[in-house]
Amino acid sequence: MKKLIYRKFYLDISAFFLASLVIAGLIVWTIQAVNYFDFVTEDGHGLKIYFYYSILNFPKIIQRILPFIFFLSIFYTIIRYEIKNEIFIFWLNGVSKINFLNKLLIFSLVYMIFQIFLGSYIAPLSKLEARNYLKNSNIDFFTSLIKEGKFINVTKGLTIFIDKKKNDGSFENIFLEENKKQNTKMIYASSGILVEDKSRKVLELFNGKVINIKKKKINIFDFDQINFNLQNLNTKTITVPKIQEIDTKILLSCFFDIQNKKFDKFNCDENLFKEIKIELTKRLYKPIYIPIIVLFTAFLILFSKNDKNYKTKINFLFLIIFFILVYSEISVRYVGLSINYAILYLLIPITIFIIGYYSFYKLSKNA
Repeated sequence: MKKLIYRKFYLDISAFFLASLVIAGLIVWTIQAVNYFDFVTEDGHGLKIYFYYSILNFPKIIQRILPFIFFLSIFYTIIRYEIKNEIFIFWLNGVSKINFLNKLLIFSLVYMIFQIFLGSYIAPLSKLEARNYLKNSNIDFFTSLIKEGKFINVTKGLTIFIDKKKNDGSFENIFLEENKKQNTKMIYASSGILVEDKSRKVLELFNGKVINIKKKKINIFDFDQINFNLQNLNTKTITVPKIQEIDTKILLSCFFDIQNKKFDKFNCDENLFKEIKIELTKRLYKPIYIPIIVLFTAFLILFSKNDKNYKTKINFLFLIIFFILVYSEISVRYVGLSINYAILYLLIPITIFIIGYYSFYKLSKNA
């Protein structure tokens, strides 16, 4: 019987958790997707890349909101059980309140492990994949970037100016400047048109001049028609992976031996030691706060809905747990300042857990 009531309790928490996580994740993702649209399309990428990039950032959102959603799920489920008198089923079947807490803490370890896996593997991998997708993509939104009387420099080493765009899609008075190391090429054309299909994307230019500047030597020639290839233009988007996108194994390797190590485009450097320490703490240690918030949420079973100040108690408890969650987010930033801050960060959650568990044990004896 005990297994059945615990199973139903866990299923109720999990169902509310999954539904809330998806809904909250989609809301946050939608808001961020608006920002991603500006970030991606202003660098000359098309809608396909925009959607792919946005979707690959979804695991990062789930990772960030998971602890809070898990807290809400347990908080809501316990209150609902109390209001419907379903919580008494546990006590009638001989379950002590300390035993209830212990089972709930074991249950929370599953979510803690999932959070570690999500933060240390899934989220960095998906973010890196999104970065690589941008890096390996060409400019495919070029037509909409062209505006009359405006300099366009969304690609590295290339500036384009178009004086007028006609209704038939052709252009008038076109200026291009291409810089490659010590070479500069400037092209002026009286007219032009963009030609693109599956095999090519070129800007056909008519009646103009080309000025080549190479090591202070200038070469000028006229043309009736030339084609400027747009197929392999690269975006200016930053393609070097950030620390948040690096595999946890690589960061651990850097942490224990910061010198003389290079992984793909990521270099281990002493200047990055602070950021690496903070990132590893976020991924591998911060999830320890999940059992802590479960511990304090379990204090709800010590309150009765018949108490005059029941709402005040649950509101106060909610604020305490919310403060713990906020503290877990803010305090991790100071881990990299010194060894003392790091030790303090590691000890505080353990201390909070011991104090909370001891307080629960004492209060449950008198409840």
